[in-house]
Amino acid sequence: MQDAETADTLSAGRQFFRPMGDARPSLPEVNSTIAVPTTGVWFRRLFAFMGPGYMVSVGYMDPGNWATDLAGGAQFGYTLLFVIMLSNLMAILLQALAARLGIATGRDLAQACRAYYPKPVAYALWVACELAIIACDLAEVIGTAIALNLLFGIPLIGGALITALDAFLVLLLMNKGFRYLEAFVIALLIVIFGCFAVQIFAAAPPAGSILHGLFVPSSEIVTNPAMLYVAIGIIGATVMPHNLYLHSSIVQTRAYPRTEPGKRDAIKWATLDSTIALMLALFVNAAILIVSAVAFHGSGNQDVAEIGQAFQLLSPLLGLSIASTLFAVALLASGLNSTVTATLAGQIVMEGFLHLRIPQWARRLLTRGLAIIPVVVVTALYGEKGTAELLVFSQVVLSMQLPFAVIPLVHFVSDREKMGSFAISRGVAVLAWVVAALILGLNFKLLYDTIIGLG
Repeated sequence: MQDAETADTLSAGRQFFRPMGDARPSLPEVNSTIAVPTTGVWFRRLFAFMGPGYMVSVGYMDPGNWATDLAGGAQFGYTLLFVIMLSNLMAILLQALAARLGIATGRDLAQACRAYYPKPVAYALWVACELAIIACDLAEVIGTAIALNLLFGIPLIGGALITALDAFLVLLLMNKGFRYLEAFVIALLIVIFGCFAVQIFAAAPPAGSILHGLFVPSSEIVTNPAMLYVAIGIIGATVMPHNLYLHSSIVQTRAYPRTEPGKRDAIKWATLDSTIALMLALFVNAAILIVSAVAFHGSGNQDVAEIGQAFQLLSPLLGLSIASTLFAVALLASGLNSTVTATLAGQIVMEGFLHLRIPQWARRLLTRGLAIIPVVVVTALYGEKGTAELLVFSQVVLSMQLPFAVIPLVHFVSDREKMGSFAISRGVAVLAWVVAALILGLNFKLLYDTIIGLG
């Protein structure tokens, strides 16, 4: 039974919520359903807001990251650690902006695009976002199938087909309540973190090389086409386009008072929640690359780019018998976790852009089916090597979709007419546009090297 304080807060949240011109709030079945205290110790209030940031962080350590981080560590050692650090800082900024948009306006990013852009532009953005979700789903299918194969010997095609069943897992958790969904996600994140903490301890990487890789950029990242391809794949795998739509929606599950002071307080706690969670994602992504650099780059195995190869070599090269098993368990947890966020993002995007509501299981099976088909075809034709290349390619596709989510987001949160007093300051706006320009510049450079350069 709720105490008087939380019950009053929950009532206040529902009373003040008025979505700006939209017929329905974002994710109406869970909108403003989680009570938050308005007084008390800071930790209690932070705990009430903890959850959305960790759900968003799942997308920053999904199986797609594994392929790009493994390839980066094996081929180039610690050099691309700077790219992981940079992309994580970009993610922290962009996710904070997404949370601000959702809390301040009562709209998620998809609803805002539909409301403020001409229909042709909104539909084009919807298509771009759907492509990003399919690319993300593709990575999850491949990663989960590989993990099932490594742990239980299930063939890749069979594992890919099994992933279609995860729709029912999401349904079960959603029916129990949004807090159960968040608890499931956080539990699997703890598993992933623990697995890599053990591997980092076993690898014993040199601290000096790690710090140099994290904080000293190399010009070779831009001048070496092979390194740039992997670097943009890391950015695409880290800064996830659909996560911006997701975060702008799920922060509204909290029943904060929909008043100006209530919203400002909610923005503060939601930003802190996502920042802490994304630092966990930074550790996991850096750990994958560091373990790969120690095990493969320094041992003459620079050509290791496939998860299956890494699984076979990790234990003997690190001298820890359980290292390979921990690697596969973390991969499976990552794949399962990512399905939750992809399901919600797909629902948010479809409802926000099209005002079209279909059952969650149908939506999940549709997007998962679109991801399973290419995995099954490529696996049948080219085997494990083909799926590994498809995994890296999916992350580059994600990176190509980033501008279609980042530019509208920065545009909205810097517009005082739409955001009022919640619009970001001029300095933050300049920084956000620099991030958007950097993403665009890297994408155009990749296109030049892969298409025009071939001529």
